[in-house]
Order: sequence, then structure tokens, then C-alpha cells
Amino acid sequence: MMNDLTLASKRLTLRTFRESDVSNVHEMLLRPESTEFNPTTYSEDKNETIKLIKTWQKETEQGKDQRKFTFLIEDSINQTFVGIIGLDIIKLPYKNAEIWFKLNPENWGKGYGTEALERIIQFAFEDLKLHRVEGGCAVDNIASYRVMEKSGMIREAHRRKLLPLKNGWSDNYEYAILEEDYFSKI
Repeated sequence: MMNDLTLASKRLTLRTFRESDVSNVHEMLLRPESTEFNPTTYSEDKNETIKLIKTWQKETEQGKDQRKFTFLIEDSINQTFVGIIGLDIIKLPYKNAEIWFKLNPENWGKGYGTEALERIIQFAFEDLKLHRVEGGCAVDNIASYRVMEKSGMIREAHRRKLLPLKNGWSDNYEYAILEEDYFSKI
């Protein structure tokens, strides 16, 4: 079982969720600036956030058959909430996974997104022995694509009108990093 799985970086801890995390996650998911480029909508009902976190907890406890890893990101020194990050193995025979992340707006511009993404990429290649990690974002989500670029991911595609956002259809940039890219840089 990997229910106590924790990943550490210089300033951050990526850990599984606790009941005490519900309020922080719920508040972040309801902030308009947090979800501006996200096609998923979140309920104002805190019970829905509890269900979502329980789903993430269950997925992270599936042991050797695990396909999804969702972590809460916190500051290692003062244990404050930074955001959430996930890695979903989407094509196991191809050793391919997709990453996603969302940071609390108070933590934007501090390098936390890059640090968390670099750590989960390390986990993907060194621990899970994956071949490819992908991610994507709306073309107007400059901060997210910069995080992916700083983490060594390469823009591979510009897909037209892929994301149904609140203000209409958005183009999407797709990024990836291969195991050889990662291991050539460490």
C-alpha cells in the first residue's frame, strides 16, 4: 500500500490528503482565479470536495495496481497549504502518464509549481520507471506553460479549440518529457 506516500523537495512536501485538508482545497477550488483555465467546475458544497478528496485518497491507496497519484503540496517548513498536483498513468503498456497541478493563488510566482512538478517528474521516471510524462494547458495560461517549460517539458502541439472554458473554447498547448530527456539532465 502506498497510502503514506510522501515526496520531498527542497522547500515542499507532496503528501497524501488528510481530513484537515478539506477547507484549504475547497477554498482554492472555488476561487475564480484558480479555475480560470480549468474546464472542470467545482461545487460550492463542501461535501462534494470531501468526496473528491476521498476519491484521491482511495486511488493513492491502490498499491501495485495504482494508476493515479494525487498529492497535496505543502511548504515543508511551516506546513502551509500550497496546492495540489497529480500524476495519472494513462497508457500503462506505453509507460505514459499525464500530470496536472493547481496552486493556491497566494503561492503563485514563488517557484513552487516548478519545484513540485520537477519532483513529480522525478518520481515518474526514477520510481515508477515511466517512459513519457505529458501535460497540457490553455494557451492563455502563461504561468502553467512556463512551469512545464522550466521543468524540462517540451511543447509538442498546439491543439485548436480543445478546452471548453467559461468564456468559450480555448486552444491548448501540449507538453511532454521523455525518460531520456530527464536522465540526460540529472
